[in-house]
Amino acid sequence: MEWIKWLGEHFIGMFNAGGETFMGLFTGIVPTLVVLLTFTYAVMKFIGEERVSRAIQFAAKYTLLRYTLMPILSVLMLTNPMAYTFGRFLPEKQKPAFYDSAVSFVHPVTGLFPYANAGELFVYLGIANGIKELGLPIADLAVRYFLVGIVIIFIRGVVTELITKYLSKKIEA
Repeated sequence: MEWIKWLGEHFIGMFNAGGETFMGLFTGIVPTLVVLLTFTYAVMKFIGEERVSRAIQFAAKYTLLRYTLMPILSVLMLTNPMAYTFGRFLPEKQKPAFYDSAVSFVHPVTGLFPYANAGELFVYLGIANGIKELGLPIADLAVRYFLVGIVIIFIRGVVTELITKYLSKKIEA
């Protein structure tokens, strides 16, 4: 009979802990996310959607910008998963590489811009809590994630574009 009591207490305890976590997020990070997202959309409206579109079309012409600036802007402005729609500015042969770059950037961006990919926030916060417990600054972690992420998305975009070209030639032959 004791095991039933223990099971009942711990079963409901799991939901209590989940509720506490939810309230912590709701009173902590959620308002910040809402304000960041509102700010981003306000900046887009202020700049103008046509200007943003022209800037993306310009960036699409150059490999360096196509696999750095485009994924960064797409993730920051449209968030995950809408960020991948920026691929519409590219020819079919470059879409896989853009997608690879954009999908690779949704985690590194989380430390500085948590609204961009809320699903990755829990991963980042877990790592950040470990860094915090070590007495190290979390801001350094966020900046390093962001900068390394830019390097990685560029490499992945270029490599994926080369692989796509190679495979396309194989299929045509």
